[in-house]
Amino acid sequence: MKKIDSKSTIEIMSPVGSYEALHAAIKAGANSIYFGVANLNMRSGSSKNFDLEDLKKIVKICIKNNVKSYLTLNTIMYDKDLVLMKKIIDTAKLSKITALIISDISAMMYAKEKKVEIHISTQANVSNFDAVKFYSQFADVIVLARELTLQQVKNIVTLIKKENVCGPNGNLIQIELFAHGAMCVAISGKCHMSLATYNSSANRGKCLQNCRRKYKVTDVQTGNELIINNQYVMSPKDMCTINFIDKIIETGTIVLKLEGRGRSPEYVYTVTKCYREAVDSYYSKTYTKEKIKSWLNELKSVYNRGFWNGYYHGKTTDMWSNTYGTKATKEKKYVGKCQNYFKKNKIAQFILEAGEIKKNDEIIITGTTTGVIKSKIKKLFVNDIESDFANKGDVITIPISELVRENDLLYVYNKRLKKSSI
Repeated sequence: MKKIDSKSTIEIMSPVGSYEALHAAIKAGANSIYFGVANLNMRSGSSKNFDLEDLKKIVKICIKNNVKSYLTLNTIMYDKDLVLMKKIIDTAKLSKITALIISDISAMMYAKEKKVEIHISTQANVSNFDAVKFYSQFADVIVLARELTLQQVKNIVTLIKKENVCGPNGNLIQIELFAHGAMCVAISGKCHMSLATYNSSANRGKCLQNCRRKYKVTDVQTGNELIINNQYVMSPKDMCTINFIDKIIETGTIVLKLEGRGRSPEYVYTVTKCYREAVDSYYSKTYTKEKIKSWLNELKSVYNRGFWNGYYHGKTTDMWSNTYGTKATKEKKYVGKCQNYFKKNKIAQFILEAGEIKKNDEIIITGTTTGVIKSKIKKLFVNDIESDFANKGDVITIPISELVRENDLLYVYNKRLKKSSI
């Protein structure tokens, strides 16, 4: 893992929904990762969640790599959930998790009783300084509401320092902000649309994202259909702040949260890498327009609904996505599986199980321990004979400088056939 600059106090916090994503985040330079277990987290229905049995293993991997581990426990809780909530917190403490991300008071009270560090989730919708003071009795880190402007954030941080507002650990309250990823039409994610239409509550981690679809709007009195220029009127673009990360740092924010626990390992790797480089560039005084352009192109290559700046600069009319699904400029296609890696010569051997592969293709390799490897095929051998292409059924070898493990998956990663502008 790339160590954070000694002058930098900014923490890059990456989303993890699988072991592949976990190792991808670490490799890309994350300072912390967050993930969910069981059913009491806001991505319980939209991403692969870990089991309670995974906690110790995840924490062990994080400690080995000097990365903090945060467990999300941020849904609305009913009486029937309290037994499971307490079991999760007890297991988290035994596993030596760094902190819990919580929004429900019952979970806060129990975690405080068990002396487990607490971070306040954005679901708590903390939008002002008095709310920060209230939650400081429980938490050391507070995620502010996503609807605040940079000036409002800066004012809150200034008051925290002025009034010396500290958390349970005795240190000044730290502020966390969302920096990149999916945005919801609802205030800080407090949405009832999925519940009302499908009895599947977003606030219980079961959002079906029906807001992302195309709708007709009709005047019920006249029957006239209203003409709307943007057909996806409830589906915001993804937040992207890399072009003003300097302004976010200057608010006094300490933690930058990258959203995407339901997204792929290469998404986690690419987004983490870009924001890691951007923060480091700020502190090394090499944060330039040229670098920003390069990072944006990288970010566009992975899943996204188009980009906007969120509410950090105030209200904007450029927030709505004009398509369903991703606008990524690249896509991956599965082609094969690793059979062996020859460490001495740094050669990886794969069996092609689908499609074809050719010289100069960009590739992605993923694995539960490997994380993500991005590379380009400079040389390709089919049954030990150099070739320009290979087909399904071929056994191929490729020079790869990074360690590849048996059963790691190989993908071709090229431009989408139908490229959307962002």
